[in-house]
Amino acid sequence: MKNLEIYIHIPFCVRKCEYCDFLSFPADDDAKLRYVKGLMAEMIFYGPLMKDYQVSSVYIGGGTPSSIDEQWIAALMEGVFDSFNVLPDAEISIECNPGTLSREKLLAYRDAGINRLSIGLQSANADELKLLGRIHTFEQFVTNYEVARNVGFKNINVDLMYGLPGQSASQYMATVNKIIRLHPDHISAYSLIVEKGTPFYEKYKFDMVRQEAGMRTEFLPNEDELYDMEKAGQKALMDAGYRQYETSNYAKRGMECRHNIGYWTRADYLGLGIGAASLISNVRYTNTSDMDEYLSACRHIHDVGDDIFKANLHVAADVIDKKGQMEEFMFLGLRMNEGVTREAFERAFGISIDAIYKDTIDSLKNQELLVVKAGHIYLSERGKDVANYVMAQFLKD
Repeated sequence: MKNLEIYIHIPFCVRKCEYCDFLSFPADDDAKLRYVKGLMAEMIFYGPLMKDYQVSSVYIGGGTPSSIDEQWIAALMEGVFDSFNVLPDAEISIECNPGTLSREKLLAYRDAGINRLSIGLQSANADELKLLGRIHTFEQFVTNYEVARNVGFKNINVDLMYGLPGQSASQYMATVNKIIRLHPDHISAYSLIVEKGTPFYEKYKFDMVRQEAGMRTEFLPNEDELYDMEKAGQKALMDAGYRQYETSNYAKRGMECRHNIGYWTRADYLGLGIGAASLISNVRYTNTSDMDEYLSACRHIHDVGDDIFKANLHVAADVIDKKGQMEEFMFLGLRMNEGVTREAFERAFGISIDAIYKDTIDSLKNQELLVVKAGHIYLSERGKDVANYVMAQFLKD
């Protein structure tokens, strides 16, 4: 059977953070319940159509999934198990934020089959949390983390963010070191990206331009300071026994996020909920981002016949041609420290990687940006510093 990953989008949150450009918003319990029912209808529709797949991972993301009633999460998980062929050892993750968790919720998640938590801390600094618009304190995070361990969660990720306005390398490292002492199984460390349409963009858009140009900044750390934060965090995490297996992700051995690795290796995945994307057999589908349209479509989803992607939920369906597939294979695969392999490329496309990219690979190798060794092609340490440049070289005209 073919492998499938499932992503379930929960768009609700208590309050939107200052930097957030994800599809998320507050809502009342009635709206949340109607949405959960819509998700259930979508699962029931897709289940029979995906009977040739076995589900290797499920990821409940948001928004803040932990902001809704835990029994609704349990109902969604029951729907997943009833509708799809879920492998016994599937990785099943839920995103959650401190301030929205409780012992009761964590027990309900565990009993529903969820075996991995991804906790959005971002910072251990009270002033930084306030600046970001987070609703929690570091102390609440520690309490939630300890309760999660006590009820049996053995796979916990913690999200951290650096490059915040006014943040120094020492402040960021204070957060990193506090988290290392808690021994989570996985740590994601992301640089702040100031996105259009967010309150942060209105405050820091000019500083963002200065930062990208290598100029002196007023609020955001400059390019050199950002680099120092990244490298200091990387060293501390690796010294503590975490393996950097992807640009922004570190894990204890064997605890890498299988769901995200699926994205980077172009595994088939099915996205459920508003704005969710799917990749099935090299066709990328996108659900509507309008709540009313989504709920209306879910009420009539069974009227569209048995063609999986004639479903009226989709606002886009883009066929990825062979050239696009190869480009994705390279620039997604090179995000991972182990990079890509010649064998996997030939298996996927029926042609050697050198027949397509030999000149590009040789040029980047000569610039000491790529390492080619034992059938693997991956970023050198120097290449990691200019990763976007390296990956762009694989986008053919």
